[in-house]
Amino acid sequence: MNPLLLTDGYKLGHREQYPEGTTLVYSNWTPRKSRIDGIDKVIFFGLQYFIKEYIIKRFNEDFFGQPKEQVIIEYKKYVDHYLGIDYDISHIEALHDLGYLPIQIKALPEGTEVPVRVPMFILVNTKPEFFWLTNYLETLLSSVIWQPCTSATIAKQYHKILSSYALETDKQHVEFVSWQGHDFSMRGMSGTESAVLSGMGHALSFSGSDTLPVAKALESYYNADVIRELVIGSVNATEHSVMCAGSKDDEIGTFRRLLQTYPEGILSVVSDTWDLWKVLTEYLPKLKNEILARDGKLVIRPDSGDPVDIICGCTHKNPVVTKGVIELLWDEFGGTTNDQGYKVLNPKIGAIYGDSITIDRATQICEGLKEKGFASTNVVLGIGSFTYQYNTRDTFGFAMKATYVEVQGKGREIFKDPITDDGTKKSAKGLVQLFEENGEIRFRDQVTPEEEKLGLLQTVFKDGVLTVDDCLSAIRERLL
Repeated sequence: MNPLLLTDGYKLGHREQYPEGTTLVYSNWTPRKSRIDGIDKVIFFGLQYFIKEYIIKRFNEDFFGQPKEQVIIEYKKYVDHYLGIDYDISHIEALHDLGYLPIQIKALPEGTEVPVRVPMFILVNTKPEFFWLTNYLETLLSSVIWQPCTSATIAKQYHKILSSYALETDKQHVEFVSWQGHDFSMRGMSGTESAVLSGMGHALSFSGSDTLPVAKALESYYNADVIRELVIGSVNATEHSVMCAGSKDDEIGTFRRLLQTYPEGILSVVSDTWDLWKVLTEYLPKLKNEILARDGKLVIRPDSGDPVDIICGCTHKNPVVTKGVIELLWDEFGGTTNDQGYKVLNPKIGAIYGDSITIDRATQICEGLKEKGFASTNVVLGIGSFTYQYNTRDTFGFAMKATYVEVQGKGREIFKDPITDDGTKKSAKGLVQLFEENGEIRFRDQVTPEEEKLGLLQTVFKDGVLTVDDCLSAIRERLL
């Protein structure tokens, strides 16, 4: 599809709505608020994907690389019938003749934690006749970039929580945290691109992921190398169809067959197809010798119920349910008590829970284990679409707003500040300069062009050319 069709319909008329003599539009992309308690900084991530996939690849292949007459006729057909007018396409023809997007993008390094209300990057046109292009790209840009930023930020919050509890209860294994948050979200996302964008954001903080295409995407867009570095990884794991196919009457036989099929390494087995508590108190004791003899770990995966109660236990008339998964595994397989006084399960056995996990539930699980004397590292959390799909552009109030224009050769500092708003939608004014103060990114607006150039924003794209090509390892190092 011609990427110029990937826009909001109201953008089609904006070129003629700007003041006569407009030659430059300067806009910024900013997270304006946080709707998640405990988060006041947002991870900047996804721009390089957007530039490579859309600004370069799709524009070159589906617009500049197509015969002019073909793309113009197509564009005019849809716009004419959409607006019900004879649409003037001279500016689209001129853009095709130019052969590249006359846009400059200046940005912070990806992986930077950016305080709410501080711009992450700016866009500005580089040729005066294409002033309309800056904000024409807003819709496409916004639809792509809000999600990787959002998921990267939420993943970092999970990592922060899990690291905090690991340091408190099992500092010897704090490096395990990189595997303790596992991406389970792909099947529940709004589409494959959504899953990949979110999954790449998750992978900045965690190595564990079942979203396989993330590995390819991080190679294609962020210069990762799955041969030379750990990008993402996972383990052999069952699903309910496997367990059901083995039959309810012989569930223990299915467990035994799986242990024989995978004599070494980590094996995750979904264990609540019928009766989780029966698995824990009847089947595992019978399989104990086989489990301990394996060169690897068997991971028990509950998949229904309240995650906190299932893992940590709860008040219940059944004493088995009262104990919860981790205590039951400890009763059967034991483990060690570390120097901090917390119980760590036998390395041959473990647990993972991946249904309806949220930041709050992750915190409650870690806290519940700690209160019972167990290390938080005894469980892995599958972070799925219940976390990553329950978000919108408004989770962190992302918006792209023009703050400076040039009309008739004169600069104008522009801004919005709706009287009916609570201040969230108030924009910066004029050119912006980003700087670091006391270890935090800050900004000042209404600066001169010379001052703007001295700020932290660096050109990453200009006139069809990517000028910064960052890599996953550098972004991870920047973030963690």
